[in-house]
Amino acid sequence: MAVKSEQVEKNLVKLTFEIAADKFEDAVQKTYLKNVKKISVPGFRKGKVPRAMVEKYYSEGVFYEDALNLVLPDAYEEALKESGADAVARPEIDVEEIKKGEPVVVTALVTTRPEVKLGDYKGIEIKKLEHTVSDEDVEAQLKDAQKKNAREITVEDRAAENGDIVTIDFEGFSDGIAFPGGKAEGYDLEIGSGSFIPGFEEQLIGAKTDDELEVNVTFPEEYHAADLAGKPAMFKVKVHEIKKREYPELDDDFASEVSEFDTLEEYKADIRKKLEERAERETKAEVENAVIDKACENAEVEIPAAMIEAQIDRMVSGFAQRISYEGGLTMDQYMQYTGITKEQMRENFREQAEKQVRVSLVIDAVSKEEKLEASEDEKAEKINEMAKQYGMETDKLKEYLTADDLENIEREVIFTKAINMMVDNAVIK
Repeated sequence: MAVKSEQVEKNLVKLTFEIAADKFEDAVQKTYLKNVKKISVPGFRKGKVPRAMVEKYYSEGVFYEDALNLVLPDAYEEALKESGADAVARPEIDVEEIKKGEPVVVTALVTTRPEVKLGDYKGIEIKKLEHTVSDEDVEAQLKDAQKKNAREITVEDRAAENGDIVTIDFEGFSDGIAFPGGKAEGYDLEIGSGSFIPGFEEQLIGAKTDDELEVNVTFPEEYHAADLAGKPAMFKVKVHEIKKREYPELDDDFASEVSEFDTLEEYKADIRKKLEERAERETKAEVENAVIDKACENAEVEIPAAMIEAQIDRMVSGFAQRISYEGGLTMDQYMQYTGITKEQMRENFREQAEKQVRVSLVIDAVSKEEKLEASEDEKAEKINEMAKQYGMETDKLKEYLTADDLENIEREVIFTKAINMMVDNAVIK
């Protein structure tokens, strides 16, 4: 394939290439055969319309778009290889010319990997970081376990107190008009949890079962719904039930019920051990982040906007998957409930996206500078770790791994080696 490469601006290359006429014709024919059963032309039965008649009736280019979708991905990848361009974002593709029986001329604006000028990445000085586990930390974990195993008992002989759980119906009004998202029935609210608008929960203290009351609050200035931010509101509240928590005694019986240990002391020792392991992981992560941040600060790189936008795309997509999995919400529902727009969401991710791209570029540059590679044993070990995470047999996981997956695994191994090398060479004071 003949490819013309033209430097348009820094980190932006224009590739011009051709798709052979016979290849494009094959794609057009495949598209016709795939769609012919759905095509209607007067005087012909569905599925029996000759391609020439379809093109005459609709247009000669009726199948061009789908045919291009078939051949363009491979043609673009081949053009990239031929040109040696290191693409880092989706290209802007433009079909210059399509004529029957002639090659299809295509241009692609390709964002390329920026040059990274490394500064000091060895011998970086950072402050000593250390997380310690105190007796108070152990007791706090123990209290959490106690709270999780508490029983909820209905209260009928007194009013609601701080710490109680009240089951309520409520509806909110601003300027006398009910606002979206301000209504619920049978809602369990823990007084003092701070999960509602400031001032709401405190006004439920003293309420009794079957009471109906008005709760007056003011929305915070930074409230996500702009039309309510800083405004006063009134909630009509109906109290259906008041419950209190009855906590189990912290003794050997409790330990044996909630853990694999027979005594409270053994259970507490295990809590301490796990907290210390977590503290060690947190310390390691903070040291790594400090070294990476300093290496990035010492490096010089101009990040193309397309790279940041592509990273934001990935982050938004990942966020959409999480809220779908965890809360069963679509992105449209989430935006409706929170009042956030797509543009605001993208802006919220922008700073983090830029940092992630910068880190990736700098660590890649360090890996190349140090000529780091991933051995077969190291890649195999990484695949074993992944198999354990997914609860799969290693051989079974390997069956699902694509060439791109294997490339990403190799890149991740090298990435980790680069970070470990930088940390090992850091000066901790």
